[in-house]
Amino acid sequence: MMTMHPDRQPVVFVSHGAPTLALEPGPARDALAALGGSLQRPRSILVVSAHWETATPAVSAAPHPETIHDFHGFPQALYEMRYPAPGAPALAHRTGQLLAAAGMAVQEAQRGLDHGAWVPLSLMFPDAGIPVTQISVQTSGGPAHHWRLGEALRPLREEGVLVLASGSVTHNLGEFGRHRYDSAAPGWVSGFNDWLHDRLLAGDLEALLEYRRLAPDAARNHPSEEHLLPLFVAVGAAAPGVTPRRVHAGYTYGVIGMDAYLFQ
Repeated sequence: MMTMHPDRQPVVFVSHGAPTLALEPGPARDALAALGGSLQRPRSILVVSAHWETATPAVSAAPHPETIHDFHGFPQALYEMRYPAPGAPALAHRTGQLLAAAGMAVQEAQRGLDHGAWVPLSLMFPDAGIPVTQISVQTSGGPAHHWRLGEALRPLREEGVLVLASGSVTHNLGEFGRHRYDSAAPGWVSGFNDWLHDRLLAGDLEALLEYRRLAPDAARNHPSEEHLLPLFVAVGAAAPGVTPRRVHAGYTYGVIGMDAYLFQ
């Protein structure tokens, strides 16, 4: 068990991969299960998922969020899965207060949990007993906006809230079908991920926010940014100067980075 302030929660970034992560054995699945088991149990969870995009921040106040199967062509067993966690309307309201205090407009919605939320949650907290809600990403806002969003959410950690950012360190679905499940990552993928890892460990916020210009093959690894933006929320919600720990590193299908980071 990790030692921390009685109520203080870490920030976690996970790469959620394909929805089949919920079903198929593998290192990333095992790592998320182990991570969930190592954490002090949070009072509630706020998920930042790449799969909810809105023009301005939105947070769900659904009291009983449905399990959203926002994918097609996968095994029937996936569509039968449910993650019946209670919602967190009070956390949604508190999130709105924090964003408003930071000068950000926020809307409340009634929305369930997309697979960017329920797939990792089903592995980390399989009992589905912790109240959970989601906040959206704004793809047009870019990294700096999402860092500020995370910074505004930082006080939640002292209130027993786990901020779980769910995306992918690399995410080019156009290259997805060209590689086997266990293919090694090509250089343009591993090079980008190595750069990202090095900048995170160095605490080089300036470079991270400018990754699109500075990182090798940035646009090829992220033709659109929504899957990397949750990472910037995690960096913003972390305490300044904290070095994250990479709790898992690996790839599926050669081009989908499955790295996960813990910010304590």
